[in-house]
This record gives sequence, C-alpha cells and structure tokens, in this order.
Amino acid sequence: MKKIQIVIDTNIFISALRNDTGASFYLLSLVGKNEFETNISVPLIMEYESVALRFLNQINLKVSDLNDILDYVCFSSNRHKINYLWRPFLKDPKDDLVLELAVKARSQYIITFNKKDFKNISKFGITAVTPWEFLKERGLL
Repeated sequence: MKKIQIVIDTNIFISALRNDTGASFYLLSLVGKNEFETNISVPLIMEYESVALRFLNQINLKVSDLNDILDYVCFSSNRHKINYLWRPFLKDPKDDLVLELAVKARSQYIITFNKKDFKNISKFGITAVTPWEFLKERGLL
C-alpha cells in the first residue's frame, strides 16, 4: 500500500518548534514513523531554517538543536530537486515553492495553517489541510 505523501508548510514547522503540545508538534513527531511520507526540497529546508533562526529566542532551542531537527527531517523525508518553475500560481512566492514541491512529489496534502493561501490547488490533486484535520482524517489522533 502506497503511503500518503505530504508537504509540511513552514508555518507548521515553526508552530511545532514553538509549542510541544499542539497538533503541529505531534505531526512533526510522526515524521519518519511510517504513518505518512514527508517531502522536502532544498528551498523548503532553507525556508524552515531561515524562519526558525528568526524565532530562535522564542522557541527555547539552540542552533545545534535546530540543526539536529533539520537533519532528521532531511534524513526521514523524500528529497526532491525542483527542475521546473511555472510560477507564479499563488499570490506568495514562498507558497509557490511549497506547491511546486507538492506537485513534484505527487503529494496528496499540503499541511498548513494558511489554507486560504492555497486556493485552486485541487486541480493538482492536492488538498490544503491543517495538522489537526490531517491527523483526525488519518485516524492518528
């Protein structure tokens, strides 16, 4: 049985680092545990790192801790090189990089708090859902 493919938006990654009791943290804790497969690209990992470094003083982590988390996400995820750019499709170029990865990875879901930013992605066979919605739908809560 083929596993569900997902892409985790940066806002979910940051939320998981900031709050260890929410759905975002639980979702991130399941990365690499065979419940689903996460997909990453160099631009997305760089975005995770860039934003996390801006919030480092608020998330009670050292740079080395953040690097360990990023290394684990990279190790546990399917890595994709994005060779095409058909932007812009969405209003925000940062959202386009998430969508491009989801299309390349044939992901069924983009996990995000900003579902409104991913309008019309159903034409790619992708649904934008919150972490809670995804976890509940998959029976992981």
